[in-house]
Amino acid sequence: MIVVMLGFGMVMPIFPFYIEALGVGGRELGILVAVSSMMEFVFAPVWGAVSDRVGRKPVLLIGLSGYFISTLLMGFIDKYYLLLLVRAISGLLSSATLSTSMAYVSDVTSEDDRASGLGVLGSAMGLGVIIGPAFGGLLGTGNLSLPFFVSSGLTVIAAVLVYVLVPESLQNTSTAQGIQIQSPLKGLRDALTGSFGVLFFLAFLLSFGLTNFEAIFGLYASVKFGYGPDRVGVILMVVGIASTLGKGLFTGPATRLLGESKVIKGSLLAGSLCFILLLFANTYPLILASTALFILSKTLLRPSILSVISKNTQLGQGVILGMSNSFMSLGRIIGPLWAGYVFDMNVNYPYISGSVVLFLGFIVSLIWRMEPEAIPSTPEHNRLPS
Repeated sequence: MIVVMLGFGMVMPIFPFYIEALGVGGRELGILVAVSSMMEFVFAPVWGAVSDRVGRKPVLLIGLSGYFISTLLMGFIDKYYLLLLVRAISGLLSSATLSTSMAYVSDVTSEDDRASGLGVLGSAMGLGVIIGPAFGGLLGTGNLSLPFFVSSGLTVIAAVLVYVLVPESLQNTSTAQGIQIQSPLKGLRDALTGSFGVLFFLAFLLSFGLTNFEAIFGLYASVKFGYGPDRVGVILMVVGIASTLGKGLFTGPATRLLGESKVIKGSLLAGSLCFILLLFANTYPLILASTALFILSKTLLRPSILSVISKNTQLGQGVILGMSNSFMSLGRIIGPLWAGYVFDMNVNYPYISGSVVLFLGFIVSLIWRMEPEAIPSTPEHNRLPS
């Protein structure tokens, strides 16, 4: 995941300049960024179900192969519609990687270490995101296509490592034999009204609230404080460092000491308060400190939610974690659209709305039971969105 996210981080800073060279603008960039999340929303549970049937390793290799092919093609494209098409294909195939990686971690960790293992996986992803943008920007200075080619090469390395070094973790595929494919909207409705509905809803709120920060931060810093790319870059580096340290060092001890339920409630409340703190930060050091606190508050949340879901399911780990990824992808689709819309009204509205959303999640976590009954492994329940 370090290698995959390193490649992802390398190409993301290049996209704005790449599409400008193709003669299109901001609206097209927004569509280009969103299409990958939309494909992940649709296909992550499907790939999770496939990994429950055939094993984790083959699906990981499929995801890496898809990412390699699509990233390589992006380096040759000179038309926007072709870039959009390849980006959609990339989302379809590479969405196999994350949910299957999380399912693999769930296979090989005990219940006590589940949140810690998922946190370490998130930390690895964060490390790739820290290193990738600076590396990609350096490579893209002279040739905008070069980061795509390097990224595809790194993916080949990752695929070879998986093929040679990673043993298959899944010993029993019987839990997924009754899976049926149904429409994504019906699948989401059924999931929200089932035993895991509250946790899926919290996963969506987490993703939606976080993208209210991520989607407009650069513009927010530029408009409100006049910061240029250098200061924004340092702040985003702090985001990556705080996220990596939080997931890698703090998630395991916090969940073992307090339990996932208390960590989820505390993280939702802390994230809501930190959004407000960000609004009052008016100097560069305070912005750095408040940003780090905000990111630390949310880093514990995702692995804790995923750990509770993983522990309490009798479905395949790929199915249930793929479904949770769909809800997070839905938040990453709606969140940036909402943040951009309300930002045009008032630069502070994305942060205010993000605070409200996370506080709503905190209230939900207080009212509803956080550790659901395990879903029985029957064909009627083993359904997922496609």
